[in-house]
Amino acid sequence: MKALTVKPGVMRRCINLWPPFVFAGIHITHLGADSLSAEVRLRLHWWNRNVAGVHFGGSLFAMTDPFWMMLLLRHLGADHVVWDRAAEIDFIKPGRGDVTARFVLAPADVERLRKLAAGGDKVLEWFSVDVVDADGGVVARVRKQVYVRRKPERTKAAKEGQAHG
Repeated sequence: MKALTVKPGVMRRCINLWPPFVFAGIHITHLGADSLSAEVRLRLHWWNRNVAGVHFGGSLFAMTDPFWMMLLLRHLGADHVVWDRAAEIDFIKPGRGDVTARFVLAPADVERLRKLAAGGDKVLEWFSVDVVDADGGVVARVRKQVYVRRKPERTKAAKEGQAHG
């Protein structure tokens, strides 16, 4: 159960330099020291507006893209495969100005997913996050389905260890 070892501050700085985020105006403002939370901001610029002058929907979606998977992977570690399987976005109102999304992963969810995947079965879990404007109004609601599975070689080793121990 080895977790990923890159420090959250280093991870945040690296992701903030990732070209798809830089050029979309997306910036991680917070990545919790416990890697259970993240906050992301999207600033409205002339290059990320749509024809109506509000946030481009693709940028709103992109700002939420890797975070549920990333937070889970940091806790489940190299023994697991974790990736995004499906996603949906519901546009509630136009985004005019800076918008933010705050991701909070409960430790109980991490442990529940770890237990469900312990035998090597795939686990599909939906997570939701709201993209909000400066007044706290919901601009978009994004749902992501995350796929979790314990790696087959890790599952086999764990079963063999239980048989011998």
